[in-house]
Order: sequence, then structure tokens, then C-alpha cells
Amino acid sequence: MTLGRSVLTLAAVAGLAVPAALTAPATAAVPAASAAPAAATAYPSKTVVVQDGSGSWIGGTLTFYGRSVGFDGNMRAVGCRRAWLSAYDAAGGELGPRSSSTHCDSILEVPTTLPADVVGGAAYVWVCLDDATAVHTACERRYAN
Repeated sequence: MTLGRSVLTLAAVAGLAVPAALTAPATAAVPAASAAPAAATAYPSKTVVVQDGSGSWIGGTLTFYGRSVGFDGNMRAVGCRRAWLSAYDAAGGELGPRSSSTHCDSILEVPTTLPADVVGGAAYVWVCLDDATAVHTACERRYAN
């Protein structure tokens, strides 16, 4: 059931005093919001450059997210090479490798995302160059912290 009169109207009819703040038009400024939310914590990033004796290299940035690791970089293949990356948990367990296909005498972008779906995410990542037979020719390890 709805009533056709407001509480303020009923109070006025009954002869009760109504505070001016309740009858004033709603033109007052909206109160400012409380303190701004804390800024998002930046994810740790590490720069890596791996070179082997052939003149081949892979370089870029690893970004350690909560449950994955992003790699944004480039590879130069002198002869035939491929990029190989893998994330590991704090106990040294491999969380899932990724590799490019084999490329010969070229420069290419190597963006990839490595799985790290464990509590705490990846502790470190190995970034390697492989030869055409998938043998590591050079590697570097980068820790999240």
C-alpha cells in the first residue's frame, strides 16, 4: 500500500516543526569522495638479453604477473635459431615452456605469455636461444624479485 503524502507534508499538517535542512532544495554540493583508492601495484619487470657466439640474440622485457609471465621482445637469428622460454615456481618446478618456430637469418618479434598458474606465480624464467636441432646455445635466468 502506498501513501499519497510525504512525511514532510504530514508533519506540516500536524503542526510539527520541520527543520529547514529537510525542506531546503537539494542544491548543496555533493560531499567529496573519501581518499582516492591506492594506486595499483606495478608488476615486476626484468630486461633480458641473451647472445650466443653466432651473432644471434633474443632480448626484451619479462613482466611477472600474478599467474603468468609476459615476454615482449625480439630475436635475431644468424643461421637458424628459435626462442625458448619457460617459467618456474619457487621449488624449481617447470610451469610450462613456450618456443617460437625455427627462423633463419632474420629478425622477428617474439611476444608470448608463459603460464604460471600457481600460488605466488613464477619465481623465475629461463630465456634461451636454440639451434635448429633444439639444443640451447645460450640461456639467461631472470628472477621475479
